[in-house]
Amino acid sequence: MPAHPDPGNRSRSRARLRLCVATLAASVALAALVHPAQATRTPPPPDKALRKLLNDLVRTDGGPPGVIALMRQGDRTAVYRAGVADTRTGRPPRATDHMRIASVAKAFSGAVALRLVDRGKLDLGDTIGERLPSLPAAWHQVTLRQLLSHTSGLPEFSTAQAFVDILQEDPRHQFDSRRLLDFVAGEDLLFPPGSRYGYSNSDNIAVALMTEAATGQRYEQLLERLVYRPLDLEQTSLPQGYRLPRPYLHGYDVTPPAPPEDISEVLSASGVWASGGIVSTPKDLSAFFRAWAGGPGFLSQETRRQQRTFIPGAASEPAGPGVNAGGLAIFRYATRCGTVYGHTGNFPGYTQLAVGTADGKRSLTFSINTQTSKSMKPELLAKVRAVQEDFVCALLRR
Repeated sequence: MPAHPDPGNRSRSRARLRLCVATLAASVALAALVHPAQATRTPPPPDKALRKLLNDLVRTDGGPPGVIALMRQGDRTAVYRAGVADTRTGRPPRATDHMRIASVAKAFSGAVALRLVDRGKLDLGDTIGERLPSLPAAWHQVTLRQLLSHTSGLPEFSTAQAFVDILQEDPRHQFDSRRLLDFVAGEDLLFPPGSRYGYSNSDNIAVALMTEAATGQRYEQLLERLVYRPLDLEQTSLPQGYRLPRPYLHGYDVTPPAPPEDISEVLSASGVWASGGIVSTPKDLSAFFRAWAGGPGFLSQETRRQQRTFIPGAASEPAGPGVNAGGLAIFRYATRCGTVYGHTGNFPGYTQLAVGTADGKRSLTFSINTQTSKSMKPELLAKVRAVQEDFVCALLRR
C-alpha cells in the first residue's frame, strides 16, 4: 500500500481490494478439466531469448511489474529475471525474496500427508469419519486419497458468502484456520466422492486436519519436522497474519491506467492456511520441488506410485504449461519438450509455477508479482503459460 495514501487513493484501494477478495474466493471454483492443443515440437530458446521473453512479459499491458525464474539442473543454478520486486525502490527480484506461494502450498500439505502414509500414521483409505468425526456426517465417507486428488466433493469454504463478507469488511481478519470448514459445515457434498474432479481449497484444509488428528501435533510442527528440516528450507513458513518476512517480492494489483498498487500485505494468510498460506523463496521452493517431484528417499516407491496416479485433464489453478493431469497434490505438465511435475497457484499479487523432473535432478520456479487466472486476465495467463513452457524446454535441454 502507498506510504501516504490520500483519500482518493483510499477509495481506489478499497474498490480494488474488493476485487482481490472476490478473486481469492472465486478463482478456485473455476478450475476444470483442460486439454490444451499439443504444441509443435520447436527447440527450446537460448538464454538470450529467455531473457527477452521475461522482458516482454513485464512490458505487457496489465502484466507484472516483475518476474523471476530460477532453474536448477543438477548442481547448476541459473536465475532469470526482469522488471522489479518493488516499484518504489526499483530493485530487481532475487532468489532469496520471500513471496506468497498461493496454492503451491497444497503440495506441502500433500507432502506432510504422504510422508505420514510412509510412516504408517495415515492411510490413503482413511476417511473423514474415522479421522475427523466432528465434521458433518454427510462428508464422512470421503477418503484422504480423494482429498489429495480433489475428487472429494467437499463444498468450497472460500466461496461461502459469510467468509467473503468477513474478508470484505476486514481483509486482515484473523481467522481460526482450523475452523475454516465451519463456513460450509451445513452443506452437503457437491458430488459423490470419487465421481469427478473438482479443485478445492477445502480439500487441503481437511488434509491438514487429518495429519493433526493422526499425530497429535500441529500442522505447522509437522511441516517443520517432515518437510522444512529434511530439505533445509530455512526461509519457508506458514504465517497467520498479513505481514511478510523481509526482504520480499512485492505483489501488485495491476489495473491500467492506474499505476500498480502494492497489495503484498493486504490479506491475512489465516484465511487460506494449508491450502495457500505458505511463504517461501524461489531458492527454497526449488529445493522442495526437486524432492516432491521425484527426489530419491523423500517418498517410498509405493507412495510415489500412488502420488503419480493421474486424472487426465485435471488442472491446478491456474492451469500450468502444456497438457495438465492431476495426481495426489501434484500435477503432470506434458509440454512439447517433455514432462515435469509440480503445482501452480494464484493469490492477490502473485502467480506461481513450481515444477521438478521425475528423477528429482532438475527444477524450475516461475514467479510473477501480479495475479492472473482464467477468470482474471486470461490473455495474460495464456502468455505466461507459453513463456513457462519455453522455460520448461530450457530446463529439459541437455
